[in-house]
Amino acid sequence: MEIKQKFIKTQTVMIKVGIIGGAGYTAGELIRILLFHQNVTIDFVYSTSNAGNKISFVHQDLVGSTDQEFVSNINANVSIVFLCLGHGNSSKFLKEHSFSKTTKIIDLSNDFRLNDDAVFQEKEFVYGLPEINKTQIKEANFIANPGCFATAIQLALLPLASNSLLKKDVHINAVTGATGAGTSLSKTTHFTFRDNNFSYYKPFTHQHLGEINQSMQQLQKSFDNEIFFLPNRGNFSRGIFVTAYTYFEGSVEEAVHMYNDFYKDAKFTFVSEQPIHLKQVVNTNKCLLHLHKHGNQLLITSCIDNLLKGAAGQAVHNMNLQFGFEETEGLQLKATYF
Repeated sequence: MEIKQKFIKTQTVMIKVGIIGGAGYTAGELIRILLFHQNVTIDFVYSTSNAGNKISFVHQDLVGSTDQEFVSNINANVSIVFLCLGHGNSSKFLKEHSFSKTTKIIDLSNDFRLNDDAVFQEKEFVYGLPEINKTQIKEANFIANPGCFATAIQLALLPLASNSLLKKDVHINAVTGATGAGTSLSKTTHFTFRDNNFSYYKPFTHQHLGEINQSMQQLQKSFDNEIFFLPNRGNFSRGIFVTAYTYFEGSVEEAVHMYNDFYKDAKFTFVSEQPIHLKQVVNTNKCLLHLHKHGNQLLITSCIDNLLKGAAGQAVHNMNLQFGFEETEGLQLKATYF
């Protein structure tokens, strides 16, 4: 049963949305965005562990915004369903549950991001990075939403790849907030570990490298250099800050012109004239980039909110493209700067 939300939308509701796996950080942000999206209504939020509980009991920032409850059953006839499940669980869920032939799917796990995994049960998933695949996304029924680190890193490198300028290895150091690890507690997500602390993990082997390399080769067929990626854990809640550098013969002015030209039609990716920081992007769907030249090395800094541009916000952007809505609908969010 569809539950009435506690505010009145000013436009006609056009589509019904289902969310699978509704208790995590990403799902919480997705629900927050969709509650105030002018073209959708949330039909159900599926969570077997929380069925019958109010969504606002788990996502306490939504108190007063919805009285909707988690459910343990699905409506197979919704217009679109978002899969907010742990990696490896989306394919399992789709094997056990089916949706109508007209239901679109956006998966936020890594199950279908790589070309080798993109076809599943006669469903062909398109990699949902709007900055390079907007046309394909508009025509797709099934979207594989990019990873958070992958989004920030790809947006730092795509203009170079598009101009066949990734001529040597790329070195990347990036740090993410605690929400990037999800809600499940582990040794490295406890407050006592994260507070006043900094550490690296999965050096040179992070799972997002596959999709990063895939996109580089999509734009630069000859790319066969190494991407050396060192991911780090920061002692803050949300956001990703990337520093990447690689060989570049041109001037910084030429690089800025190239980046501005590549992203001239992008709704959420911007090149900043000044050095960037996380407070500019947290609680937004923006990616900010800054360029600096040192000798023959081009330094690209990139920052995003890992839960929005790196997950839920990008998923809603993809949905907007699929249904022909305004790209920025539901995503005109301001950073909390102070």
